[in-house]
Amino acid sequence: EAVDFCRYYAHEAETHFNQPTRLPGPTGETNHLSLHGRGTFVCISPWNFPLAIFTGQVAAALAAGNAVIAKPAEQTSFTAFEAVKLFLEAGVPKGVLNLLPGDGETIGAPLTKHKDLGGVCFTGSTEVARLINKTLADREGPILPLIAETGGQNAMIIDSTSLPEQVVRDVVHSAFASAGQRCSALRVLYVQEDVADRVIPMIKGAMAEQVVGKPYLHSTDVGPVIDEEAQAG
Repeated sequence: EAVDFCRYYAHEAETHFNQPTRLPGPTGETNHLSLHGRGTFVCISPWNFPLAIFTGQVAAALAAGNAVIAKPAEQTSFTAFEAVKLFLEAGVPKGVLNLLPGDGETIGAPLTKHKDLGGVCFTGSTEVARLINKTLADREGPILPLIAETGGQNAMIIDSTSLPEQVVRDVVHSAFASAGQRCSALRVLYVQEDVADRVIPMIKGAMAEQVVGKPYLHSTDVGPVIDEEAQAG
């Protein structure tokens, strides 16, 4: 996924930033549209996709001609550190990409208030996105872009035409792969009444068979959550 992001944004940059686009001029005037970097982007990424989303945010901002301050989730700082080393080895100039690890309150909040900020790219909770949005709205000067991907409630709908065995496999995998910590994990399941009496007991049985344990054991189906705070929750 990280590689896909790099290829995608490289293609987008070559397509849209290569040269100005001439726009239609129905009354005889000449108009051109050109795209340019905005300055310094702060990229705040989550722990549940510690390489892919981190790389995607950084690659997008760099390809668009911006400098980047990358603030990964504090739980996955080492992964981000290794990724930045690879960016630099690939030729990104020093000083253009800057890693600033730490917790959100200490690092993220002051960054979003900085006077020289060009924009924010954020993936995480809706609550934090709203805080960032409010901070940017309260700034003096031009309105800055906020690109935010936030939480939601992913639902699956099971109707009477579905194959119960496939339903069970997909439900358990979607809800409990990566210990349910992906933003795409199943949260709400709707089962048509006609098939509920058959399907729900099968799902319960499959869930009961799931083995929670150490992730490096082949017998483990569900590994650990990210930290003690998540475990307590």
